[in-house]
Amino acid sequence: MITLKTEREIALMHEAGKVLAACHREIAKMIAPGVTTMEIEKFVEKFLKEHGATPEQKGYQGYKYATCASINDEVCHGFPRKKPLQEGDMVTIDMVVNLNGALADSAWTYAVGKVSDETQRLMDVTKEALYKGIEASVVGNRVGDIGHVIQKYAEGEGYSVVRDFTGHGIGSSIHEDPYVPHYGLPGKGARLKEGMVFTIEPMINTGSYKSKMDKNGWTARTIDGGWSAQYEHTIAITKEGPIILTAQ
Repeated sequence: MITLKTEREIALMHEAGKVLAACHREIAKMIAPGVTTMEIEKFVEKFLKEHGATPEQKGYQGYKYATCASINDEVCHGFPRKKPLQEGDMVTIDMVVNLNGALADSAWTYAVGKVSDETQRLMDVTKEALYKGIEASVVGNRVGDIGHVIQKYAEGEGYSVVRDFTGHGIGSSIHEDPYVPHYGLPGKGARLKEGMVFTIEPMINTGSYKSKMDKNGWTARTIDGGWSAQYEHTIAITKEGPIILTAQ
């Protein structure tokens, strides 16, 4: 069931989103060859505590960390680790922030040092796909319209769109209805209404869209070793258009 949020609830989620965005801005300053994602993990825990927030995904269904840190061919839910990032890597840091019971969710892919032109292009296309999906998120459209514009754009640029993981509603819990695939047909799915809040988080691959699960039961990676980028915002649907609650 889709739960519509009040203006007050959206405002509280926006405050959580501001903390999350500020955290990402600091992470961007940290990313460099030699830094570990475990160092980023520890920084995020400290940053959120200092801002009166908590990492909502820590403990969620047994997940142990405040962040997901997915490197290169990892699609999502990579564990933070002590292995240093290497020049030319890309890493996606994903987190959910709880501020006084209101949640916000955002992932961002970062270049580690100087990356190849191919890697930079993948990142650029993935980010643009996110914003094209946001532009389609207006009252009266349907969930399928979001996925369609993302898929059409990404595949037109020569990439594939992950099917196994989607955007999702968010509110008092991390995952709510509606689920928002990043592929599909226009005019299909739930109609967008004022008060809906959900994430759009396309995962775009250089090769096949198919993924496989690591033995840890969490980390998904591309089936063919191709690289995967992801950008995610939490948005609210209003009469005036979508509001990005996690804007940086």
